[in-house]
Amino acid sequence: MQVKFDRSKHVFYSDVFAEVIKDTIRFFNGTPVHLLPPPENFIGAGVYALYYIGKSPLYKHLYEMNRISFEQPIYVGKAVPRGWRQARLQEASNELYARLNDHEKSIAQAKNLRLDDFRCRFMILEDAASDMIGTVEASLIRQYRPIWNSCIDGFGNHDPGSGRYDQAKSDWDILHPGRGWADRLRGEHPSQKEIKEKALAYYNNEDE
Repeated sequence: MQVKFDRSKHVFYSDVFAEVIKDTIRFFNGTPVHLLPPPENFIGAGVYALYYIGKSPLYKHLYEMNRISFEQPIYVGKAVPRGWRQARLQEASNELYARLNDHEKSIAQAKNLRLDDFRCRFMILEDAASDMIGTVEASLIRQYRPIWNSCIDGFGNHDPGSGRYDQAKSDWDILHPGRGWADRLRGEHPSQKEIKEKALAYYNNEDE
């Protein structure tokens, strides 16, 4: 016998869960802000945000918001525990610190960015709370719509490896050239001018 479809019977909602997410965002926004990368290596996985405080004309919107307090991230990301995606969790490691260290290297290699213009904050989620890493990351991106998440793609990319260099450079690598592996990518891509115009239009739309 065919069961009649009723969408309402498949929708999950919990006031408690919604409040937990709000609590994690409040906690995240209250964590200390550090240089990139943080001054000490540490164990743990979780969620992080990068903040821009430089005076590049392209990102003047961020400078104005972050020069007194860190209100608007340029990028939000996550670092999950080893084996997390296969449900085979391994011994605790420094996944979050390692991810921030990777980003430091990308920014340092970019020809038109200064590492001194960046700061980071992060939240370690461990034990049962590690199941919320992806949810908290998505909530932060929805709330802040960071430009390197929502408009200029590719900051978090890695070297695709030998035999895969026929793909296009990311918008981020066109806008901020310098990563050696990205220079080997041969696919067609937009011009830097087109990406700058897209970024400026993005900020104009956010202000409306």
